[in-house]
Amino acid sequence: MKLAVIGSNGQLGTDLEEVLSAHNDVEGLTHADIEITDIDKVKTLLSALKPQMVFNTAAYNLVAEAEKNADEAFLINGIGTLNLAKVCQDLGIALVHYSTDYVFDGKKQKPYTEDDYPNPLNVYASTKLSGEYFARNYCERSFVIRVSGIYGKVASRGKGGNFITTMLKLAKEKKEVRVVDDEILTPTPTSHIARNTATLINTDQFDLYHMTCQGEVSWYEFAKVIWETLQLETPLYPASVKDFPLVVKRPFYSVLQNKNLDDLKLNQMPDWKNALIEFLREQYQK
Repeated sequence: MKLAVIGSNGQLGTDLEEVLSAHNDVEGLTHADIEITDIDKVKTLLSALKPQMVFNTAAYNLVAEAEKNADEAFLINGIGTLNLAKVCQDLGIALVHYSTDYVFDGKKQKPYTEDDYPNPLNVYASTKLSGEYFARNYCERSFVIRVSGIYGKVASRGKGGNFITTMLKLAKEKKEVRVVDDEILTPTPTSHIARNTATLINTDQFDLYHMTCQGEVSWYEFAKVIWETLQLETPLYPASVKDFPLVVKRPFYSVLQNKNLDDLKLNQMPDWKNALIEFLREQYQK
């Protein structure tokens, strides 16, 4: 199958291209190759490439910056996705679009399923939700996949790292590290998202999916496993979100339940702790 991965040099895109290339002809597209905010350029490129499926991992994902740059965030996360959806629909291409756990407000305090009503608290989350609606309503053959707290072997293009690289940097530079223990989610490695995506696209079950690791954890508990696995010596302490200036509203509980994957018996996602230890050993204990 001929596939195109947009954002192929990013955290998720890198693993997607690697996993999908095992059984498909994959064209990796970076920002230099495709400008999703320009529908004419999108149509010209995809018409020439003729992929059977497009994977969109491109996003404006700087949550705090989006508050000041709402137009740019909506242009990329909303209009960019709308352009892809329209062109894919016109050319008969299937679309796989990735979204976020941040579309929920956290008030439920129980894992969110795909049936739960979203209520984004900030600009970033609102623009990502608009992208979901555009993908699903403008491209009949679309998979929309929500992920959470992703980390991979390649740094996020926009953020320049992930939670693990930030923790390792702080452990090296600070006398002590404090991490919030009252923001609950399910961090997930991009490699497992890529593998489960590869299985899902072999179906014609176009729908909305949650795709995160199993279980739930606070950022502090997550950091604690990093400390234990890599035997870091810098003192690590729990903190509260109240201890840090609130730059932007965030959901303090955004755990996702992979209900639709479970219903199809296609949920291959591991426990968050097992996935983290496996990742740390592969990347940092070679």
